Amino acid sequence: MGQSQAAGGAPEFKMSSIIVPLIAIIFGIFMVILDSTAMNVALSKLVVDFQTDLPTIQWAVTGYMLATAAVIPLAGWLSDRFGAKQVFLASVVLFTIASLLCATPNSAGMLITFRVLQGLGGGFVMPVAMAYVYRLSPPNKIGQVMGMLGVPVLLAPAIGPVLSGWLVEYHSWHWIFLINLPVGIFAFVFGLWKLPAAARKKVAGFDLPGMILGPIAFAALSYGVTQGAEGWTSSKTLAGLIIGGVALIAFIIVELRAKIPLLELRVFRSVDFSFGIFVQWVLQFSLFGAIFLLPQFLQQARGYGAFDTGLTLFPQALASAVMMPLGGYLFDKIGVRWLVVAGLSLVSGAIYQYSHVDLTTEGRDLIVPLLMAGAGMGLMMMPLNSHLIGKAPRELVSRVTSLTSAMQQVVNSFAVATLVTILSSRMTTLIADNQVQAATPADMQKAMLSLAPDAFGYTFGVMLVVAVVGIFLGLFLRRGTVKAESATGREAAFEAMH
Repeated sequence: MGQSQAAGGAPEFKMSSIIVPLIAIIFGIFMVILDSTAMNVALSKLVVDFQTDLPTIQWAVTGYMLATAAVIPLAGWLSDRFGAKQVFLASVVLFTIASLLCATPNSAGMLITFRVLQGLGGGFVMPVAMAYVYRLSPPNKIGQVMGMLGVPVLLAPAIGPVLSGWLVEYHSWHWIFLINLPVGIFAFVFGLWKLPAAARKKVAGFDLPGMILGPIAFAALSYGVTQGAEGWTSSKTLAGLIIGGVALIAFIIVELRAKIPLLELRVFRSVDFSFGIFVQWVLQFSLFGAIFLLPQFLQQARGYGAFDTGLTLFPQALASAVMMPLGGYLFDKIGVRWLVVAGLSLVSGAIYQYSHVDLTTEGRDLIVPLLMAGAGMGLMMMPLNSHLIGKAPRELVSRVTSLTSAMQQVVNSFAVATLVTILSSRMTTLIADNQVQAATPADMQKAMLSLAPDAFGYTFGVMLVVAVVGIFLGLFLRRGTVKAESATGREAAFEAMH
């Protein structure tokens, strides 16, 4: 149904046949990412409402992050065992119910508990969705379909602060969670109706050691590098890194020996995959660093509120949304190499302009670099994900998306912690070099404000070096070809949708 026969009797794939079920996945992804970025704006309000302190309420963010990192390694195995549709819909239901609970607590402890529950649901959504869509996409249109899937990935982080800032300022923080209810219900009902049932796999054995060590390793590492923003020698940082490192080493040993591993680490035997994922880490550091650092400059050095910051950054999201489908289309035609080179070149140009910000910088001064950064992200983000998945055997797709998603979580945390460390260190050096001696805290605040553009400019300069290294590495990415058996398998999976 919905397909015509091409010459020679081969089925002619039509994008329209996959766009409809993709709607449910896009809504689910958008809901999860939107909520994960919206929470930071409400923290100061929550401190007042729950009569607590910031370190306590910060666990509403940290707990969510740790829960997400912990369940990501399980996503591939559960999808193979119970079916991607069942796991995706169950995660949407759990996230939606947890969102309702998050809007009802009367204490900080209850909110933190419900946010952890929310993270357990949200952690499954992205890796399951990526594997689901890849396995059901027409072989010659993988880039286009993954490009559409990537729109909410880059659009939601920009909309989140704007929407949540408006809700917190003019309504109530409860609405940050309540708005998830109609979106989650729609994603579940539409997915139940339109999502095809992806075939389950016979999963022989139960990798219990991997299921214990994997979540501990990735959650502990994420926590450790996040705490690194407060100091790499602090007890919390060292505890997270040591526990996570030991658990990761044990996890790798267990997985390489397991007959049915939780995460298939043997894909690293592929030089193309290993090199591709290293390039992804460099790309992720540059992208996430730019997304994180510029709002900090606007809020700390320029005094912007969360709502105004979100509005200022919105051109970046629009450029990403426009360029994402184009990036997917070009990936199908020319492969990933020149998309990464072009995309990182645009991002590098934007970061170079960010490195020259000062206390007179206005939102209109940032429109061009924001458009450049957004366009670069849209061109290369999902094509590189598609490239990595394509370098793995088809039967390992669900395990590979879990692996890449778990590692991206750690890299994102590492990017934030590293940039905060560089920024703080540079500020300390500037204060010492300028021999700042303030009689009052207000005088010190004024002195630090005058030095902030220099500190931010220096940090952006470090990011620029990383991005340029990424451009050079991108030149060595190989397009490769889709293996015949893999294409045939995807055709069969795509046919099953009808």
